[in-house]
Amino acid sequence: MGPVPAVAAIRLAVRHALKDHQPGDLVLVACSGGADSLALACAGAFVAPRLGLRCGAVTVDHRLQEGSARRADEVVRLLRQRGLDPVESVAVTVGRDGGPEAAARTARYQALDQLADRLGARSVLLGHTRDDQAETVLLGLARGSGARSLAGMPARFGPGDRYRRPLLEISRTVTEDACLAEGVVPWRDPHNADPAYTRSRIRHQLLPAIQDVLGPGMPEALARTARMLREDTEALDHWAARALEECRHVKGGLDANCLAALPTAVRRRVIRLAALRSGAPAGTLAAVHIEAVDALVTNWRGQGPLHLPGPVVVHRADGRLAFGEQALGESGTAPAHGARGGDGGALGEDSGSGGKGNGKRCTPTPV
Repeated sequence: MGPVPAVAAIRLAVRHALKDHQPGDLVLVACSGGADSLALACAGAFVAPRLGLRCGAVTVDHRLQEGSARRADEVVRLLRQRGLDPVESVAVTVGRDGGPEAAARTARYQALDQLADRLGARSVLLGHTRDDQAETVLLGLARGSGARSLAGMPARFGPGDRYRRPLLEISRTVTEDACLAEGVVPWRDPHNADPAYTRSRIRHQLLPAIQDVLGPGMPEALARTARMLREDTEALDHWAARALEECRHVKGGLDANCLAALPTAVRRRVIRLAALRSGAPAGTLAAVHIEAVDALVTNWRGQGPLHLPGPVVVHRADGRLAFGEQALGESGTAPAHGARGGDGGALGEDSGSGGKGNGKRCTPTPV
């Protein structure tokens, strides 16, 4: 007699996520002790040895709740009893940048990266489910975001596809059923029910209301939308990467006429990629920044340089967009005071802090 359907579905998803691994590779499961990650850890402990892999786990103690260290120790003991090895608990200090949820996520991934590097892990499995994906799409809609945000969470990301999300096609109900069948009791994080958090309000108020109006199956529909948008986004990103090279100006930066000939969706991706390569942080580079730079191409009226996060300055001169630390003069040369000029063709790869100039500063909005 085989496993119950919930357990079988999760094991199959894990097997699929690990099919590119080699015998002897170490897989880590990031496990909070909640139903999703606990069901994932149990599946990893079963599947990995049958593929010739080692399976360990890590639980991150964010130290945001009383008794969090004790709960982390309990998770470690449970996972070791299930046969995972190595299993470690890592305590982190959560900052304040970007709000509590973003700051906790930043601290968590830093800890996971460090542990994966130290242990030589081939991949880290994350327990995000189809319901999490639906919530992410709704968050993007609420922000008025573009396709990149509405595409939700990727199934793989990070250097070498380190991070894997096997459960993006699995519902939260299935993970709860799997825990019951496996004989493990998940921890229920009170933060997940705290209306102070936007995602919690989406989970417990908005999604149920949407399903009351539009009928059941909304998480599946939203996740399916995210998957299709991600496929389109990846294709456009590939086009934009080629266009970036094709639109390089002989004097450095990007040729404005070449950019103007591109479809809007591709052109703005080229601009975003150029800004990132110039040193603008992805987390603070917002749609308003990209649209303002795009206006230098499509609505050029002699406007002054734009200041992006980083700081990165974008200036149009002599039919080109220069990305760098310091705005170019109107003739396309660096200012006379000797401050470092534009990107010179390198798109600001070594950019640091530069002059602020007298141009317009873009105010970020969420994307």
